[in-house]
Amino acid sequence: MAAARVRSGGRPTLEEVAARAGVGRGTASRVINGSPRVSARTREAVEAAVAELGYVPNRAARALAGNRTDAIALVVPEPETRFFAEPFFSDIVRGVGAALADTDMQLLLTLVGNDRERRRLVQYLTAHRVDGVLLVSVHADDPLPDLLEQLGMPAVMSGRRSASEKLASVDSDNFAGARAAVDHLHVRGRRAIATITGPLDVYGARRRLDGYRDAITATGLAPDEQLIAPADFTEEGGAHAMRELLARRPDVDAVFAASDVMAAGARQVLRESGRRVPDDVALIGFDDSAVARHMDPPLTSVRQPIEEMGRTMARVLLEEIDRDPQQRPQIVLPTELMIRDSS
Repeated sequence: MAAARVRSGGRPTLEEVAARAGVGRGTASRVINGSPRVSARTREAVEAAVAELGYVPNRAARALAGNRTDAIALVVPEPETRFFAEPFFSDIVRGVGAALADTDMQLLLTLVGNDRERRRLVQYLTAHRVDGVLLVSVHADDPLPDLLEQLGMPAVMSGRRSASEKLASVDSDNFAGARAAVDHLHVRGRRAIATITGPLDVYGARRRLDGYRDAITATGLAPDEQLIAPADFTEEGGAHAMRELLARRPDVDAVFAASDVMAAGARQVLRESGRRVPDDVALIGFDDSAVARHMDPPLTSVRQPIEEMGRTMARVLLEEIDRDPQQRPQIVLPTELMIRDSS
């Protein structure tokens, strides 16, 4: 015990506790923080090492000894207006918070809506003021993922930038969700099926469009680019896209919107134009948010497990911080079509 105290300058460290117990640093940390994700035998070994070494889990001392901050950043490269308008983001935050509840990690929420905020974030990350980063709503040309790689900063993304993404990511099955929506519309007898896409520099939005196109071809319908209208995941964008679709193809009888918020904008335009939902035009969204359940009529929507995505992202990041694995997982969670009166 005396030798251990000399090595750590008079105060035993978490690393010494882990070594004495024969476990990794992350495992020792979880035991000390009261996490249930350890076996009884491991817990006993760590608790015995704590008692033998006289270890005191002082937060500041742990951070200094392990070069850790005990904080992670949740970075959303979007303006405040979009963050607070879309239920997706609050559900992600709720899931992340749930996963961190039994740890000592602090969660720092950072919105990056302009160049000034981006420069400030880069300075913060370069100074290694957090142990890891969760990135949500990343666009294809966003430089942040590459910066995190250069810094050696543990990071997990919500969705990928491309099929060849190097960072760890957690996403829902956007392709299958879109396919299920279009298949449902086809089975219901719809033949002029349009889609309102999200911004196509977002990989998830591209995959939803891919799923739409694949389903149109598989059902034997003739692909028509006039039935595809790009938007930006906002209600205003959905409304604008719906006006475009009605002008191009007045015969449209179904719309798959790549988010519930855009579907709400489309529904308003359909109502203004005298089109009944679902009698004249069936409507499906994506997310299965509160927006879908409270629309009139209630909106059929592709459910993605957003809170579970947040929890999974946080768990993967904690493992990366503790173990620095060589393989970065690319996790895809299943979607489910929730059928309601709009289709």
